[in-house]
Amino acid sequence: MANTTINGIKINYEIVGKGTPLLMFAPGGFGSTIARWTAAGGKREWKEMDGLATLGKHFKAIAYDRREAGFSGGRIEPLTWDHYVLEAKAMLEFAGETKALILGSCMGAALATAFAERHPEMCLGLCLHWPVGGYRWLLKGQTYFQRHMDFVRANGFAAVVKRAPEKRSFWEDAEIGPWGPPTVHDAEFAAAYVKQDMDRYFKVCEQTRDALFNDTQFSGAGPAALMKMDIPTLILSGNDSSHAQSASLATKELMPDAELWDVLPPHQNGQNTLEQILKFKSRLGL
Repeated sequence: MANTTINGIKINYEIVGKGTPLLMFAPGGFGSTIARWTAAGGKREWKEMDGLATLGKHFKAIAYDRREAGFSGGRIEPLTWDHYVLEAKAMLEFAGETKALILGSCMGAALATAFAERHPEMCLGLCLHWPVGGYRWLLKGQTYFQRHMDFVRANGFAAVVKRAPEKRSFWEDAEIGPWGPPTVHDAEFAAAYVKQDMDRYFKVCEQTRDALFNDTQFSGAGPAALMKMDIPTLILSGNDSSHAQSASLATKELMPDAELWDVLPPHQNGQNTLEQILKFKSRLGL
């Protein structure tokens, strides 16, 4: 396990392989971690292909635990896509690269478009796997923040610290909130977490909720930005309550240089997903 410091926050990362840089934004919502790309901790396609190890045979694969996830640290402040993009850009530069193919899965697909909107010159192409979106995705995010705030109001911050080790992800246990995970492995952060002002904390939660969950279309880059995003893009659609097919269709319709794989779950698997990524790489001449 290796780590670096980005914007004053410890970031856990792993770099595997060589060749065309592949900057990876992991699935898992707020549990966006390196483990989600592996046979041991992944799901579906990434578990089947052992994603990080396998992609590392074809790319210089750059993966990391997003802030407030896994073994990375955190800071209690309103979270926006700008925070996540800053982290992603610094991670790519830390890896010694100025451009990369961007792979984002689940909520990571939203981050990929947010990154592309702000730094198009750093994007060789975008691979959006199971983009989040749809009304049920929006409702889930808003509901989870409310459940967390209700839990803190009723039980206090110490109860979050006590509960966090059980699941280690806001998306697996709404009650621990976005800032529960860093309390598990950072005693200093945990000590500060339990002493904070509750009213201020709730404002931070509300601002984060409203920045990240404000539309049925995933909010990394809005529709107007997507229409201007002249970057080769491959979309691999999900088809469930958090990854609505409609979100992928809308993204395809808006982006001027996007293609949509015409295979839906459950017919996607580790082998054919890998084949699509490698074919896309080849089409780009990378």
